[in-house]
Amino acid sequence: MDQKRPVSQVLIFNVWGYYAHFRRFYTTTSPLTFPIPPRTALCGLIAAIIGKEKEDNEYLKYFTLNGASIGLRLLKPVKKVMIAENLIHTKNAKGPGMNLITERTQINFEFLKDQKYRIYFHHTDEDIYQQLKENLIDHKSVYTPCLGLSENIANFEFVGEFKVKSKTTGEYVQINSVLPTEKIAEKQGINFNSEGEYVSIRVPIELNLDRVVTKYRDIFFERTGKPVEAKLISPYWSIDYNYKGRTNENFVFIE
Repeated sequence: MDQKRPVSQVLIFNVWGYYAHFRRFYTTTSPLTFPIPPRTALCGLIAAIIGKEKEDNEYLKYFTLNGASIGLRLLKPVKKVMIAENLIHTKNAKGPGMNLITERTQINFEFLKDQKYRIYFHHTDEDIYQQLKENLIDHKSVYTPCLGLSENIANFEFVGEFKVKSKTTGEYVQINSVLPTEKIAEKQGINFNSEGEYVSIRVPIELNLDRVVTKYRDIFFERTGKPVEAKLISPYWSIDYNYKGRTNENFVFIE
């Protein structure tokens, strides 16, 4: 990854599915999901589209915080459902047939329902950037993209490649993406006069090759997908484009 490129343009694509599950790893009996996909899950999704191997977690080295910049926007409200799943005990299975497994455990899984997201992507490696761009344009993926679990198959569509401008302001600005709280001003950083259902949650954003979390970040967003009016202490990115009636969009990278 020798070829470096400044953030001057980004790839934007939408991804959606009937169900999603991004497991909160600190839960035990009933698997709960994060309300939004962590950056680590988005890395896995993008890796599947461009064909980076999951064996030995090799794909993770291509999506470090220094290399990949990823932003996320909610296009549908966060909605959760509980579904009981029968888990089979394969450890003590007798014979190769699944029908011979008699031990089962029923566990309630928390799923996100009918979710849709917009992803903003930039990479310092030109080859990775171009490979994703080509696959998005052709609606082609090397491996099956999913939303967390392999059975939660995802679809995607390419919105486009757009030039972006870095902007700063000491005033409130509407941000369409989720926001790392460390980028929000400490004093009156959010305009809570705007009606909304606001959420802040800590999520993992980077894993090492042993799948150990090396960095967490608190993420702030509006549950139904409305833009957040915020004062930021760092620059944000602005896109001026025409896509399905929208002409302007502001976002920040999770990193």
